[in-house]
Amino acid sequence: MTIQTKALKLIKIYSTICEKFEKDLKYSCERFSNNNRQDLTDQEIMTIYLFVIEEEQRFSVKQIHKFASDYLRSWFPNLGSYSGFSNRLNQLSEAFRNLTGSLFEDYMPQDCHLNQSLLDSMPIITCSGKRLGKVANDLTDKGYCSTKSLYYFKVKLHTLAFRRDKTIPFPEEIQITPASVNDLTVFKETWSNKTNRCFFGDKIYINQDFFSDLEKEKNSIMMTPVKGVKGECQEIKNRDKAADDLFSAAVSRIRQPIESLFNWLIQKTDIQRANKVRSSKGLLVHIFGKIASAFINLIF
Repeated sequence: MTIQTKALKLIKIYSTICEKFEKDLKYSCERFSNNNRQDLTDQEIMTIYLFVIEEEQRFSVKQIHKFASDYLRSWFPNLGSYSGFSNRLNQLSEAFRNLTGSLFEDYMPQDCHLNQSLLDSMPIITCSGKRLGKVANDLTDKGYCSTKSLYYFKVKLHTLAFRRDKTIPFPEEIQITPASVNDLTVFKETWSNKTNRCFFGDKIYINQDFFSDLEKEKNSIMMTPVKGVKGECQEIKNRDKAADDLFSAAVSRIRQPIESLFNWLIQKTDIQRANKVRSSKGLLVHIFGKIASAFINLIF
C-alpha cells in the first residue's frame, strides 16, 4: 500500500470517528472539570489506536504509541508521552464499546440471514491459572479451557452473529462475562427475547424445557448437536445413531463459521492475549478497541 493510500485511510478513519463522536460517542466520555479541552483530542487518540492496529498490526499500547511517535508525529504533533497516552486511552473504554455497536448497526452486510443466528464464546486470557489473578477482578475469574486443557483467569466474549452464506457470520451483539458464567445463562438473560429466530449452538445450549417454552412464546428454536441420554439402553442408541450423527453433522457444519470468525479476530488483532492489561478499563479497551479495529474496514 502506498503512503498516499495510507494517508487517505487515516483521514477516512478520523473523519468517521469525528462524525460518530458528535452524534453520540462524546456522551460516554464527557469531562466536567476545567481540564475538559485537551491538546490531543479523544477523536485523535481513537484514530491512532484503530489505524495502527488495523494497518500496521501493532497490538500493544506501547507499540502503538511508539509507531505514532515515530511516523505519525506530523499528523498528531500533540501526541505527548506514553503514560499520558495510555491513561487517556483507558478513559475511552465506553466510547470504544459504543463505537463497536455502532459499526455493527451501520455497516451490516445485506447478505445476512436475519432469522438465523450462530452462538458461541471465546476466552480472553489475562493470566494462567497457576498465578493469582489480580487484574480486573470485577470482570474476570478463573475458568477452564477444554481445548487447551488448562485453567486461566479470563473473561468470555459471547457473540450472537447473523449467518451468511459461504463466509464468516456478522456479529449482531456481543457480551463479556467472567469465565465461570455459563453460555446458556448468558443466552437466557440476554438473547432469549429474540422472536422468530433459529439459533445454532453447541451442546452447552441443550435445555429441552427452556427451549420448548421459548418456541411457544417467541417462535424461536435452538438447534444443537444431539447429546446422548444418560442411562439410555444400547439398543435405542444403535437404532438412532445414524440419524443423530447426520443431524449433529448438519448443525455443526452451519455453526462452524462462528469459530472462523473468532480465528479471524485472533489473527487480525491478537485479541485473545490480554496478559499486558493492568486495569478493568484497559481490558475493556483491549476487547472493544480490537473488535472495532477489525471491523473498521467496513467504512471503506
